[in-house]
Amino acid sequence: MPAAFTAPPRSPVAPARAVPQAPARLPSTAHGPRVRERLALLPVAFALVALVPAALPLPTLAAEAAARASAAWPARPFRLVVPFAPGGSVDVFARLVGARITESMGQPAIIDNRGGAGSILGMEVVARAVPDGYTLLVHSAAFTTAAALHPKLAFDPERDLLPIAQLGAGSNILTVHADSPIRSVQDLIALARREPGRLHYGSGGPGSSSHLTTELMLRMGRFEMTHVPYKGLGPAVTALLGQQVQVLLVGMPNVMPHIRAGRLRALAVSTEKRSPLAPEVPTLAEAGIPGYASGNWWGLWGPGGMPAVHVRRLHAEIGRILQSSELRERLAAEGAEPAGATTEAFAARVRGEIALWRKLAREADLRLD
Repeated sequence: MPAAFTAPPRSPVAPARAVPQAPARLPSTAHGPRVRERLALLPVAFALVALVPAALPLPTLAAEAAARASAAWPARPFRLVVPFAPGGSVDVFARLVGARITESMGQPAIIDNRGGAGSILGMEVVARAVPDGYTLLVHSAAFTTAAALHPKLAFDPERDLLPIAQLGAGSNILTVHADSPIRSVQDLIALARREPGRLHYGSGGPGSSSHLTTELMLRMGRFEMTHVPYKGLGPAVTALLGQQVQVLLVGMPNVMPHIRAGRLRALAVSTEKRSPLAPEVPTLAEAGIPGYASGNWWGLWGPGGMPAVHVRRLHAEIGRILQSSELRERLAAEGAEPAGATTEAFAARVRGEIALWRKLAREADLRLD
């Protein structure tokens, strides 16, 4: 073969092997130590990277632990705090629901009556409880009036108490004595305007639900009556029967036995629709105060920060409990119907009513020190 086709001899030093010599040719000796320091850290970096796969399962382990804890919940008795003395409608609801919770969730539900300070004491007990789902509050629409009218609370009712489920809803009913000349809402308004100062209405106390719902009626109907607060609705009903006051707007269970017995006369119900317990009685809106709608209701709260999984479980259990025909009959005896609101809808109702009563309190200059 001709010499022109002979391959040239290979270079004794391959270019690729010149790379390790690069640090020796750095243009500035000041950069040399920095590079060496960074290179010295490489083994540490590789070691840390090697640990990452071992750390990745930790969130999974935490999720599994949470799932196991949720599956084991409830593991001890529930405490249902009632912020009133035994015997009232809230206490009745708590005992009805507590008995069914015991059956369906396998743990006793212990009723803890903590009355005082217009229900504030019981509310605070739950607001300060550990948010593990075992301490719960059973309350009524009076929750929103208490939250709206007490400016110096040691807790925030909207932040520290979490709405879980609405239990039932009913109507208030406007009543007068059977011997009263007032036979309709229009009669009431006309007499109040014609003889200012003559009519007095009772309530369960300053800032109570019966106080604020009546004040709302007065403002929307543009007439006035004198407020006479009592220490609870029992004495207020007694005062109406004795004609110490002329008007009472309270929950139906408080006065229906007297209405059926002919001792009191019903003028109107407070809700948007007529009550199935007294379908012959018109609503306040129908009877002469357009737009008026304010009912009574009961609900379940927990401490703020409760795990969402426990909230969902309790709401689902309450939903099943409210489907019981026996419970529906007991609710009807209390002047109420089961309420199927979602947790979100119930929370929105609570916020809306607190805002309503705060606005009314400002406009009517209602204060509770």
